[in-house]
Amino acid sequence: MYRFIQYVFFTGLFIPLSIFAQNQPVIKVKATAPVAPLIREQTRNVFLHLAIYTDSTGFTVDALHFNFNKKAHSLLDSIFIYQNVLQPNFDPKANVQGFAPAEKCKLDGIMLNPGYTYLWVAVKLKPNVSLDGNIDMHVTSLSVNPTSRIEVEEVGGGFSKKIGTAVRSAWDDGVHTYRIPGMAITDKKTLIAVYDIRYKHSGDLPANVDVGMSRSTDGGNTWEPMKIIMDMGEPHDNNGVGDPAIVFDPISKKLFVVALWSKGNRSIAGSGPGLTPDETGQLVIAESHDDGLTWTKPVSITPQVKDPAWKLFFQGPGNGMVMKNGTIVFAAQYWDKAHMPHATIIYSIDRGKNWKRGVAAKSNTTEAQVEELQSGTLMLSMRDNRGKYRSVATTSDMGQTWLEHPTSYNTLEDPICMAGFTKANVQTREGLKDILFFSNPNSSLSRINMSIRASKDFGDTWPYSLLIDERSSFGYSVMVRLDEKTIGLLYEGIRDLYFVRVPVKEIVR
Repeated sequence: MYRFIQYVFFTGLFIPLSIFAQNQPVIKVKATAPVAPLIREQTRNVFLHLAIYTDSTGFTVDALHFNFNKKAHSLLDSIFIYQNVLQPNFDPKANVQGFAPAEKCKLDGIMLNPGYTYLWVAVKLKPNVSLDGNIDMHVTSLSVNPTSRIEVEEVGGGFSKKIGTAVRSAWDDGVHTYRIPGMAITDKKTLIAVYDIRYKHSGDLPANVDVGMSRSTDGGNTWEPMKIIMDMGEPHDNNGVGDPAIVFDPISKKLFVVALWSKGNRSIAGSGPGLTPDETGQLVIAESHDDGLTWTKPVSITPQVKDPAWKLFFQGPGNGMVMKNGTIVFAAQYWDKAHMPHATIIYSIDRGKNWKRGVAAKSNTTEAQVEELQSGTLMLSMRDNRGKYRSVATTSDMGQTWLEHPTSYNTLEDPICMAGFTKANVQTREGLKDILFFSNPNSSLSRINMSIRASKDFGDTWPYSLLIDERSSFGYSVMVRLDEKTIGLLYEGIRDLYFVRVPVKEIVR
């Protein structure tokens, strides 16, 4: 077989056309998209990023060409194209043009200089759109003058995005920061979210902090106005209560919220030996007997569970759980007289009237979550101050003895952060099955990559993982089973609390 090459006759020589091709201008476009939900309340959700490279001058980008899934047009209100030009990082103050959703958005002509030019595409959703389903959006090509259409190369995922809602956003009701989520679902399918109301700054106790609550009766699609359910009164700046955890008891139909009350400087740094509010931080509990509509005044259960020699005893924030035998359990932590923290549990066998504690599961561990694996065996997933991984232990005698789990401090990466942990009976390919779900920033170094992981074998292995939000965040999260096909995730952004509905089939593939 012969290989044919095209030639052009020039000054008596035959020269391959490929030589001329090497001098043609180069224009290349790559698109990337951060993995992050589109938050319904936000006016500008970053969707994707375009990096345009050329080695020549004299070109302008005149239009972007889009491709959407069918659902997108009914959900999108606006598209915004930010002209960052020479800066690769998103700049909300950059020049921006707004458009109605369309397959072609005509620009004012963006000049391309040699090197890279950057564009960002953001979107605004229509009000009250459903949280179910995804929005797919792609920039397929650019109209570049004086050439023609330049195709776009997509790199990575993120071009199909979930829809989320901000249960609370910074400056809602004049509040600086909302943090530390907990969440429960009642027998009436009411979602109850609790959290810190950090009025003046994002810092921990001691500070002006109350516990707030939001209710949803439609699976998290809409949330009622916030109620304050724990407020320890004057002087507010030095009498805060926070770090809540919540559980619903299906037997008594009561909701219980536990939290840490710091009268003066009685949180981790300033709490001391003793049992009274003037000596040590207080583990307080409030109840609702009407599906979260009203709440009792907080009552201290510190004398029931704290050794007076210890400096502090309080909850692990997030969720509690109820065992098959009806025992109510919360994760907890105590700081001993040497100021070393230890994760443990508290529990009640009489519907919350009286409380007992376990012993330390492991030293230098703090914020934990607890679940029942099989009848009578509890697993404690612990924040470990050594960093890099979660520590895990099990008990079969209500925390009187603990056995370190084979996955402890070697399997679940963690950047020293609180994490969500729950067991749910959900639909899988094998039918209804008990699955352990774990949520946290999936990194050993920083609070990025909020993810949900799943285990079919009660935590022996964690083969399934789904990235929810790759952005940097405060990192705390909790989960509940919404139904046999859906998990609800409530997690921290930066000063905001986001909620998304996640199909089980996307996690357990």
